Amino acid sequence: MPILLENESDFECPEIQLISLAAFAIRYMKLDESVELSILAVDEDEMERLHIEWMDEAGPTDVLSFPIDQIRPGQVLIKGETTLGDVVLCPAVAERQAISAGHSTTAELQILLVHGILHLLGFDHAELAEEVEMFALQNQIILEWERAQ
Repeated sequence: MPILLENESDFECPEIQLISLAAFAIRYMKLDESVELSILAVDEDEMERLHIEWMDEAGPTDVLSFPIDQIRPGQVLIKGETTLGDVVLCPAVAERQAISAGHSTTAELQILLVHGILHLLGFDHAELAEEVEMFALQNQIILEWERAQ
């Protein structure tokens, strides 16, 4: 499965771990393994620009998701013709959140990556029930991936 990670930020990203986790999440969600995913790490200025342009909200955020093809778990895909979308991460914001949460920046980036992938698949957390479902699934994917390492 083609997964591209490009780091345009000033932070070192755990690229191998993030690509491994993304591949695991795609398999876990029963997506066709030919699906393509792009992961981009950006600095705070670029994330703020994207946040304003696409969400009409000021300030940088931790993760943004940009779905390309409308893919659903279990959907049969034509090999090589489907792109899940783009997940944009901001390691600087992730670092601050990690400190507040009491875990590493790597762990926070992992959480944000899976969160972004789930958004690409149509999951949301606008309502409490959706939030509970999405965050439980997010945590389960990471836990299962860690066990498989």
